[in-house]
Amino acid sequence: MNLASVVLAAGQGKRMNSSLPKVLHKLNGHTMLEHVLKTLHTLKLQKIVVVVGKHFQEIKESLKAHQAISFAHQKEAKGTGDALLKTKKAIKGFHGTILIVNGDSPLITRDTLQNLLTLHRKKKDIISLVSFIATEPGSYGRVIRDATGDIVSIIENRDATESQKKIKEVNSGIYAIESDALHLLKKIPLNKSKGEYYLTDIIGIAKDKGIKVGAYCIGSEDELMGINTQEELELAKRFMKDRIVKEWGKRRVSFVDTSSVFISSDVEIGKDTKIYPNVHLEGNTKIGKGCIIYPNVRIQNSIIEDRAVIKDSTLIEDSLVKEKASVGPFAHIRPGSQIGAGAKIGNFVEVKKSVIGSGTKASHLSYLGDAKIGKDVNIGAGTITCNYDGYHKHITVIGDKVFIGSDTQLVAPVKIGKGAYVGAGSTITKDVPSMALALSRGHQQNIKGWALKKKLKGKSEKLKVKKKLIW
Repeated sequence: MNLASVVLAAGQGKRMNSSLPKVLHKLNGHTMLEHVLKTLHTLKLQKIVVVVGKHFQEIKESLKAHQAISFAHQKEAKGTGDALLKTKKAIKGFHGTILIVNGDSPLITRDTLQNLLTLHRKKKDIISLVSFIATEPGSYGRVIRDATGDIVSIIENRDATESQKKIKEVNSGIYAIESDALHLLKKIPLNKSKGEYYLTDIIGIAKDKGIKVGAYCIGSEDELMGINTQEELELAKRFMKDRIVKEWGKRRVSFVDTSSVFISSDVEIGKDTKIYPNVHLEGNTKIGKGCIIYPNVRIQNSIIEDRAVIKDSTLIEDSLVKEKASVGPFAHIRPGSQIGAGAKIGNFVEVKKSVIGSGTKASHLSYLGDAKIGKDVNIGAGTITCNYDGYHKHITVIGDKVFIGSDTQLVAPVKIGKGAYVGAGSTITKDVPSMALALSRGHQQNIKGWALKKKLKGKSEKLKVKKKLIW
């Protein structure tokens, strides 16, 4: 079966009350249009054409990462029928079935589209559409059927009679049309009250000409909702969030509170991972098996390997955390970092563009930037890699099994050899040989009785002040 798709994305979206084109509003990390295209890419399509209106350049720029997409430009907003006509050049030479979807319906699923195509082929329809039962039909076009149950036409809400407005079965805006039937678009009349050509009118035109048409009530209201307002966008976000969380729950991912977890659609999570409340997993994040993600964690475009533990209030960005590592609480893993297997990054530790070896520990209050740190290293509290000289970033290299004492400054570029010790409170500006002890402190002096003399002097001064006040 030859299959192409047209995405109608030329709507101005005035009711969104936003300067941003309607289809570029985001939910779960992607625009509405990207969600629609992602679903379409799961089908075996020969061609995808996106119809764009006044925001042509903006929408085209947003899709530059998507391959094999053609564009059609509807310069004037003359309705969905006219929008489909504008694809004539883009789909020239294509013979087969054209799947038509709306760019503002990000919740549509592959199953629904595939079911439509299956019924379309099975019933040998020339034109088919998906309908659904709406609790509040509102502005949806009503599906009009005859006494035998066959579809006769679609009536838009503004043109419907009072009795027709009571019909609950409505049009989803998803069609399967054989390319040979596209000539019917030219017969769609102008709706004078709106000044537009309604694609829905093609159903009645086809029926009058004896062309086989089908309408299949196979979708759910939640999935097929169109988004025209900010309120509907927020509702769609909740639906998508709940759908994603529910799906991962089926795959043996455990959630302490499903209502407060936010997972982007591209995220992958392994079995037996436990996720606590208010966790945000964003972008192309991959979580391994048996991990624990504690509350208030945000992980973006990162890989967390099996059995790692991410503790409370931690932010991880564009980084790799290897198996059995522990990060947090209150840690920040900045882009370009790698935390080794079994390593521990603890309270208020910031890691930036650094490689931390397996078994290494930085338990609290440290900054590790532009560093290459070996295995089984101990980083004492308050350690800083001083990586910036005001002009350039420099690298700190620390060998395996090094012990770095607390409150140490490592002024890069500098190398600490394998097995070396750095005493607490040191400022290291030169390389430290392997197995050496590095110290950089002022000589300690203990002045006996100094505190007592200071105390007696203080009492004497107070007595003098008191006598002056009396006299």
